Amino acid sequence: MKFAVLVFPGSNCDLDMYHAIKDELGEEAEYVWHDTKDLSGYDGILLPGGFSYGDYLRCGAIAQFSNVMSEVKKAADAGKPVLGICNGFQILTEAGLLPGALLRNKNLKFMCRTVKLTVENNDTMFTNAYANGQVIDVPIAHGEGNYTCDAETLASLKANNQIVFTYSNDNPNGSVEDIAGIVNERGNVLGMMPHPERAVHELIGGTDGLALFKSMVKQWRESHVSHA
Repeated sequence: MKFAVLVFPGSNCDLDMYHAIKDELGEEAEYVWHDTKDLSGYDGILLPGGFSYGDYLRCGAIAQFSNVMSEVKKAADAGKPVLGICNGFQILTEAGLLPGALLRNKNLKFMCRTVKLTVENNDTMFTNAYANGQVIDVPIAHGEGNYTCDAETLASLKANNQIVFTYSNDNPNGSVEDIAGIVNERGNVLGMMPHPERAVHELIGGTDGLALFKSMVKQWRESHVSHA
């Protein structure tokens, strides 16, 4: 499986993402610049964290107009896995690939620490290697991770089982319903504020994030075998 690690001006988690895929997962990965106009050669699209375009105007508000985003939408429409982490999540909501928005943390402070997440839905291409209800340790690092949406959208997220991760016993940023990660209705676009790419080796504090990437590879291989 070949992953594209998108790089916007201001991305700062692309190195972590590349290391997680290449060195810990053992799959192909390439850095892809924000003005790229063709992602057809990649099987999975990864939008890392950071401060795209300095987070001027609003997090992800400028990045959504990058040339590569029309290719990200094509990949999503084609059913390829698209994963946005932290700033990547913010970009996906700004681009309309995921519903809702990310506001300033409730305490108006940047937070960087490990939190506990509950896997609310393991029936996705991103979470099939977890158990439903499993509690995992994953780091956060954000100032605007307070997920919000209107009541109609929240009802839809619940009805369609699109809430994939919630904060377990400690909601660090004030997100509605403790939401830490959601997928689109089709289930192939995931946005989450915590950083699974920073939880892929014991030397950096744990390996609970690795199963997310293994899930994507498992789904991709099973899909390609069944269609061979």
